[in-house]
Amino acid sequence: MIRHLVLFKLNEGVTRDESRVLAGAKAFEEVGEKVPEVEFWECAWNISDRPIAYDFAINLAVADQDALQRYANHPAHQAAVVQWREFATWVIADYEF
Repeated sequence: MIRHLVLFKLNEGVTRDESRVLAGAKAFEEVGEKVPEVEFWECAWNISDRPIAYDFAINLAVADQDALQRYANHPAHQAAVVQWREFATWVIADYEF
């Protein structure tokens, strides 16, 4: 199994309550249901107010590297990524477990 973690940081001046941000969050909330390779899915807004904290997180699991690639290329995932590029940056970690 592979764990895929993504942490998003909203760009300076961008807030969670903006319509484009809400639409981006909704898009990722739906990705887990639309991509068949996803075996575990959760995403949520960060609740920590520490200055080093990121704003939004995705935690998912897939069977293997091929499944991870299919997830990454899936149209639902790509559509969400396009939205987030407009207002955030992110970091990713993939590891086997």
